[in-house]
Amino acid sequence: MSAATQQSTGIKKSLFDRGDKRRASQEVGESTANQAKGASKWGVLAVLIILTVYAVGPLWWLIVSVTKNKQQLYTTNGLWFAESFNLFKNLHDLFTYQDGIYGQWLWNTIWISLVCSAGVTIITVTAGYGLAKYKFHTRGLIMGMIIISFLIPGTLLTVPSFILFNKVGLYDTWWVMLLPGMFTPMNVYLAKVYAEGSVPTELMEAARVDGAGEYRIFLQISSRLLVTPAATIFLLSFVGNWNSFMWPMIFLKDYHKWTVMLGLQSWIARGTDSQYDLTILVLTGAFISMIPVVLLMIALQRYWKSGVTVGSLK
Repeated sequence: MSAATQQSTGIKKSLFDRGDKRRASQEVGESTANQAKGASKWGVLAVLIILTVYAVGPLWWLIVSVTKNKQQLYTTNGLWFAESFNLFKNLHDLFTYQDGIYGQWLWNTIWISLVCSAGVTIITVTAGYGLAKYKFHTRGLIMGMIIISFLIPGTLLTVPSFILFNKVGLYDTWWVMLLPGMFTPMNVYLAKVYAEGSVPTELMEAARVDGAGEYRIFLQISSRLLVTPAATIFLLSFVGNWNSFMWPMIFLKDYHKWTVMLGLQSWIARGTDSQYDLTILVLTGAFISMIPVVLLMIALQRYWKSGVTVGSLK
């Protein structure tokens, strides 16, 4: 074998060796990357499981607790059911205690939340639509006042509101719960931002060319494009009024006008009496008060889905 042939063979062998090393290094790199991806995936999954347990754990404990009696509540496993099922007895005790006052509290909370949510939805959506689609001299001033109002804590207005409503004779009346709940600057800003992106100005101009008035444009065209923010505002307002505690505690004196949260807090403060364990009643009342919010959330899902679909087709 000549020297040139040996040299050529050595060069080829060296190239093959380099190629094998390169492929081996690539395979090692890919294996390391896959291991890192797998580790990160398991890490994310572990974090999600921990957060799920943290969120669902108290709810599961509540569901289990309302099926127990007084003795079982303190002596059995808090995360699993007891041998006897006492949910229906607890419900009977809840709605018959103090002549069924819990039913009155529940009804007060339902209709106050519905009226306030409907009122704030109509007012804020129309206000946000007007600020987004119409130009007038004081629009900038109004938007500035709305944004400044975000910086004012709600608790700071409690004392002035108490003095005001007491002076005008609205203390311990239904109006003291309804009127303040219908005006929320944050929802106006939310409706304005959504109207700017979802209601095309060209569509409004086309309707004006066809002879439609401004009220007809809003009621028949624009309002259908604002279903998603309206549903969001309605749900957020409903949950806020449903869970409201400080406002009714300050402005409602007659316990027949109390809401569920205020009534349950009064039972917690009282502790237990000789006939019923109020802890069981409070847990059962909290469980029942959770159901309307869950049902409302399920009912409004289709409006969010339809809103996302409309936005994707524009």
